[in-house]
Amino acid sequence: MAKEKKILNVVGKRKVFYSISCGLIALFIILTFVLGLNVDIMFKGGTILTYSYTGDIDTNGVQSVVTDVLGQKSTVTKGENTATKQSTVKIQLSSTGGINEVKQNELQVALEEKFADNELALFESSDVKASNGLDFFLKCMVAVIFAAVVTIIYIGFRFRKIGGISAGIFSVVALLHDLCMVYGCFVICRFDINANFMAVLLTILGYSINATIIIYDRIRENQNLKGSKLELEELVNLSVTQTLGRSIHTTVTTVMAMAVVCVVCTIYGVSSIISFAFPLIIGMLAGVYSSNCIAPTLWVMWRRHAEKNPKKSKSAASKNSGRR
Repeated sequence: MAKEKKILNVVGKRKVFYSISCGLIALFIILTFVLGLNVDIMFKGGTILTYSYTGDIDTNGVQSVVTDVLGQKSTVTKGENTATKQSTVKIQLSSTGGINEVKQNELQVALEEKFADNELALFESSDVKASNGLDFFLKCMVAVIFAAVVTIIYIGFRFRKIGGISAGIFSVVALLHDLCMVYGCFVICRFDINANFMAVLLTILGYSINATIIIYDRIRENQNLKGSKLELEELVNLSVTQTLGRSIHTTVTTVMAMAVVCVVCTIYGVSSIISFAFPLIIGMLAGVYSSNCIAPTLWVMWRRHAEKNPKKSKSAASKNSGRR
């Protein structure tokens, strides 16, 4: 005979899960004030200078020259012009008024003297307005809000037999939990808040909700099969136990692929992709956690709360009628 699978007491451990999540979110808030945020130039505004070069170039040396000439910090990254196949070095400078032509010429002269053997030449210069980044951010927030509303409506309709609207609301709470974990990853790892940040958030929205829907679907099936034989807590514990393996296997497969991307990008120094792949890993792991430990347990608590209120109201009504 096959050994019976042990049922996990997920609902019973809910306070532990809530404490861990709240503790992490509080930590991220504190670190935001202590460490600050690395906000990309697209949100702050500034100037981007791109130079072509030959051979190898030290980005720290470029930053040092920029600081000496312009008196401000900069972000320096290497790249390649896909059209000409030339190696490029990009200098990002945060400023509201941009860098004037005189300062650009001074910087170019200083860089040419410092890296005389690299045939450094200005390839492109562009000013970035902070309003462009703000507009992009607002559009992404509208997309997030729209996705949340559609999720609540969809789950409310599909799982109406198990209190669909409440299930939809708590699935969105779990999604917000996952987005907080992604934000914390950007704060701790000192990644720039840029287009990658928004891309990870939107990706996690679609990925995490799928795991939550699978659990709700199993709760509905078990409710039809077991009827009133199981208490609500037992029903949820059984459903989570049955779907946990599938959720873990699906997530591990994707996480392994993203981990390979992170390793390859680390070896070749492609930091722009790492700031997408690694937070995505954190978001997916958080999605498994919230889908199994946050959303269904919150739903159970709400159902129990909803069951108590009618009883209280009925008892109060009967007392009043008795007094009359």
